[in-house]
Amino acid sequence: MKLRAPISTAVAISFGLLVLLGIFIPDLADFRNRILNWAMLLAALALLLGLFNLAQVHWQRVRGRETVVYSAALLVTMAITFAVTLLQGSDSANAEWIFNYVVVPIETSLMAVLAISLTLAAARVFQQRTELMNMVFIVTLLLLLVGAGPLFGVELPYFTRVINPYINNVLALGAMRGLLIGVALGTITTGVRILIGADRPYGA
Repeated sequence: MKLRAPISTAVAISFGLLVLLGIFIPDLADFRNRILNWAMLLAALALLLGLFNLAQVHWQRVRGRETVVYSAALLVTMAITFAVTLLQGSDSANAEWIFNYVVVPIETSLMAVLAISLTLAAARVFQQRTELMNMVFIVTLLLLLVGAGPLFGVELPYFTRVINPYINNVLALGAMRGLLIGVALGTITTGVRILIGADRPYGA
């Protein structure tokens, strides 16, 4: 039975206020932790349902002769990883082998593709618009690429020891902190709007 909007809104606001008050009132700490544990269990269940939905979609593609190779490879690897993790645990030797020799190389390859894609995108942007900020972005990107490591076996000490650390530790770190502060302020604003009932992501 679907809850009506006033009831679901009242439940969401009540639990949100209890979690918020549990931070400041020690007597509510245990109840707050219990609510958070419920939320984590529900999130894990939602992730498991999403996993089954993904498997169902690719199984339908295999039956319909659509992208059979890729869908079959995904289903087989998904089943093996799920079975190993479920039976042996995430800290087992086989699970760590899958993570270290399958997941990590794939993520590294994707990051390498991302670096090349950013470089090509920067070149296209520079061809279309020669604005000041675009030039700053391209120059910074080139400095980072040159200072990331030896270029064709030749290391440029000034770039790798002076410019690249300054960009990473000062400019990039400052920009990242600014982004995190913006995300935190946006999260607080969204939470307040949910607590007062202005936003209702849980239902109409």
